[in-house]
Amino acid sequence: MNKYITELIGTFFLVLTIGCTVIGGGGGVIPPLAIGSVLMVMVFAGGHISGAHYNPAVTLGVWLRGRCDSKDVAPYIIFQLIGASLAASAVKFLRSSETVSPMTPAVGPALLAEFLFTFALVYVVLNVATSKDHPGNSFYGLAIGMTVMAGAFAVGNISGGVFNPAVAVGITVMGLSSASNIWIYLLANFLAAAVAAATFKSLNPEDK
Repeated sequence: MNKYITELIGTFFLVLTIGCTVIGGGGGVIPPLAIGSVLMVMVFAGGHISGAHYNPAVTLGVWLRGRCDSKDVAPYIIFQLIGASLAASAVKFLRSSETVSPMTPAVGPALLAEFLFTFALVYVVLNVATSKDHPGNSFYGLAIGMTVMAGAFAVGNISGGVFNPAVAVGITVMGLSSASNIWIYLLANFLAAAVAAATFKSLNPEDK
């Protein structure tokens, strides 16, 4: 149970930071910097307990890669979604005076943007946090957080820079994204995770 609670906590603070910096926050460079930073510190905080996925797409990728027990996949995703939903509710309370308008991304560009940077995120996670060549490394949290930060800077204005189905649920609850758009994130994020896992395994066939 400790690892499931860790997943809830990390996902909670990730989604809380997204909501509080995007809704009535500083704007500009502030949200990507804050989001990348909180993910980094939460990965460092929870990595030794749960692996610090905080993202159903990462859980899928790590499972396909062979470093997550099948029995943990569903609980991880459930607790990530709970954490995201609780954070979204907290943001709605904290930012109750703010008016929120859902974004309307163009479907094709949003799908591609979400696929590319979710692939990058899961690919980085697999290489820095699960590779046998990096046992006990000290840089994995920074690498993971900076990947999300870079993606938010690069395509945040195209897709919202979600790269995470739990975040997609959170921003939908907050009203930042319409429920009719959630399929974009689920399809692109999970597909990218599967492709990233296959890519890692093909490039590292000896790393079982």
